[in-house]
Amino acid sequence: MSTSPPRTKSIFKIFVILAAVLVITGWLVETPPGLFGKADAIGYAVCHRIDERSLQIGTRQLPLCARCTGMYLGAVTGIVFQMVIGRKRCKLPHWSVIAALGALTVAFGVDGANSYLYLIKSVSPGALANIPNIYVPNNLLRILTGSGMGLAMALMLLPAFNQTVWADAEDKTSFPSLKPFALLLGITLALDLLTLTESPIVLYPAAFISTVGVLALLTMVYTMVWVMLMRQDNAFTSYSQMWLPLLAGLTIALIQIAGIDTLRFWLTGTWGAFPLAGK
Repeated sequence: MSTSPPRTKSIFKIFVILAAVLVITGWLVETPPGLFGKADAIGYAVCHRIDERSLQIGTRQLPLCARCTGMYLGAVTGIVFQMVIGRKRCKLPHWSVIAALGALTVAFGVDGANSYLYLIKSVSPGALANIPNIYVPNNLLRILTGSGMGLAMALMLLPAFNQTVWADAEDKTSFPSLKPFALLLGITLALDLLTLTESPIVLYPAAFISTVGVLALLTMVYTMVWVMLMRQDNAFTSYSQMWLPLLAGLTIALIQIAGIDTLRFWLTGTWGAFPLAGK
């Protein structure tokens, strides 16, 4: 009886590893070839990928549209910034920063709704004609408002992640005032403006960082869920100790991406944009 728990843990560990190998292998085999093809498959699960609303490297669109590119670049920037300041800080930002994030979220919602309304009118003339557009949408506003939303996601998610997994989480915030947030906002704005130059030197890393950001955020969320389900809250002091929950989180994230990819491909028959984007 005394050997049962270790044996059960070993069997469970093997199951997680095998599941990860099967899911990762299956996803790599079934998705389009090449590094860009894999990035496209990740973007395909979360983004409409409309060509006219995406940044381009020559004639090749990025895996994510301008708004999603901005959002996940912003999220990655926000997470990296927090980890540099204090990677295990678990308190939410000061209320003034949360208010600023709320304003960025509202801007994201307004621009997204206005852009969607404009799209409906362009593909279905006469539809919703009585509802005016506030302005003509453009990729500049898409990437700026997207990155603002990405910052909001990062500044809420990482403290929650730290509070869930670390035994030695720091009971402080990376944003006790608007000053460090203003620095982060400035860095994000500079990266946005660089991305909007559409220089291949900038867009190649932006394409892959943004798609890795999708996978990273999903992995963080599912790792938290896994840790709570396994009742391992606040049980770790290093990433090396929590490789199994991280692997489980990555596997579940890929299962979600693969499921959405499969459903979307079944509905549309293409790895490209939704059919309504043709006009």
